[in-house]
Amino acid sequence: MNRKAIFDAVRQILGRGFSRAEVARLDHAIDQTITPEADSSPVTTVGEPGLQLIREFEGFARRRKDGLVEAYPDPATGGAPWTIGWGSTTDEGGNAITPGTVWAQERCDARFAVHVAEFAGEVATLLGRTPTSRNQFDALVSLAYNIGTSALATSTLLRMHLAGNHAGAAEQFGRWNRAGGRVLAGLVRRRAAEAALYRRADDMTG
Repeated sequence: MNRKAIFDAVRQILGRGFSRAEVARLDHAIDQTITPEADSSPVTTVGEPGLQLIREFEGFARRRKDGLVEAYPDPATGGAPWTIGWGSTTDEGGNAITPGTVWAQERCDARFAVHVAEFAGEVATLLGRTPTSRNQFDALVSLAYNIGTSALATSTLLRMHLAGNHAGAAEQFGRWNRAGGRVLAGLVRRRAAEAALYRRADDMTG
């Protein structure tokens, strides 16, 4: 969308320039009126940028020399929930991962694919038909994958996104930087990466 043309037209009508507050209000109004083009189907799957981001921060810790992967404790509690592979806290049957659990790479990858799809479906349900770009969706799924969908559902971040206040929503990512009551450097970095991906939202795909 050519926002400059809109601003120029309004400027000519008014016969003057804009204050910063007026620019912000116009930007917000334009954001709220952007509608998907052609395909109006909501985004329901995570793209490669989102998958890469989640993998980067989930880490794949405790890989052994023989290629197998061991479970590791939550960094905030030093215990439960135990995690394995790409951030999986449950196995295929929904059972919690326990100390001493060992998986092969292939099992970790398969569980990750299922786990991400589950979160993507839950986030898609929260969003409904709210206009959401691929990058915004990926960032929201990454956040939900880390904090849980129930936490995202009641968050100010989601409320702002649903209202079309994308700038405000992007700022909210940084607030989710604590675990066990303390700020963790890893969460600070992850939230910054998610916010950057969320802001990279030029193509509205609905």
